[in-house]
Amino acid sequence: MKYQAHRFAVAPMMDWTDRHCRTFHRALTRRAMLYSEMVTTGAVRFGPRERLIGFSDCEHPVAAQLGGSEPGELAEAARICAEFGYDEINLNVGCPSDRVQDGRFGACLMAEPERVGDCVAAMKAAVDVPVTVKCRLGIDDQDPEEALDRLADAVVAAGCDAIVVHARKAWLKGLSPKENRDVPPLDYGRVFRLKARLPDVPVSINGGIDGLDEALALLEPRDGVALDGVMLGRAAYQNPELLMAVDPLVFGEAAPHGSVRQAVESLFPAIEAHLSEGGRLSNVTRHMLGLFQGRPGARAWRRFLSENAHCAGAGVAMLERALDLVDDRALVRNAA
Repeated sequence: MKYQAHRFAVAPMMDWTDRHCRTFHRALTRRAMLYSEMVTTGAVRFGPRERLIGFSDCEHPVAAQLGGSEPGELAEAARICAEFGYDEINLNVGCPSDRVQDGRFGACLMAEPERVGDCVAAMKAAVDVPVTVKCRLGIDDQDPEEALDRLADAVVAAGCDAIVVHARKAWLKGLSPKENRDVPPLDYGRVFRLKARLPDVPVSINGGIDGLDEALALLEPRDGVALDGVMLGRAAYQNPELLMAVDPLVFGEAAPHGSVRQAVESLFPAIEAHLSEGGRLSNVTRHMLGLFQGRPGARAWRRFLSENAHCAGAGVAMLERALDLVDDRALVRNAA
């Protein structure tokens, strides 16, 4: 089966894109591809799997992102994730944190393209679902032209189904993980050059995309070269309401709900189920604080939930009170 590129995706983000976040995002867009937080091969193989990689059927299409560098361990972890029902397995070759470097995975693997190819080949042999790679342009003093081509050639030869490129280098020496998200300059043109060189390989772009208008612009051809998809990270998380425009503007379909309030209310059954299992309302609402930006009552919404959602006994009635503080009229943009 030919791989179907994801026209729009929400990036995997540590401590953010957990199952509650993904369920919330799915209430805003039916079509965007969603990704788990990165989970290491050791955690998948030996940790509490349901807590770490469990998800709800409503989240589809959803991918599991793995961190690791040993082909056999990645193959086993990929198989476990596929058996859980994930639609895709993604290998992290872009995270620059010290902890990831100590474990010899993430962005430091840009220096070992042959090893990444071996990892992809092992994962492909272990699962029937697509295996993809998310990478950087390069690391430290690498030449981005050479480094990205070497990585791409290695994973494509191994059968990789698609490449997602964060259009920045990662500086493993001298910059913190936070600085690596902003300081290295963006080079979107390098991603277009990769696509021009590998026209038959699905290539998506990520990094520094501030909103949906910029995402749509990156989907437009440049010099006859068109990328296959765009991935938003912090912009989608911090202003999640923009996801309500994804289905109309990217896919020409209606949004799942007519207003943000309706989208939040659709989550009440899932929230009540979470609370019945001992969870807290704040586990869910912490992902919603960015809603209603620019609307009357947005600050009151954030403050009310920040001060009250963590309290014992907080439930959907409290969330309804928070919704009553804001203007909930729809701001969904039409595909026309």
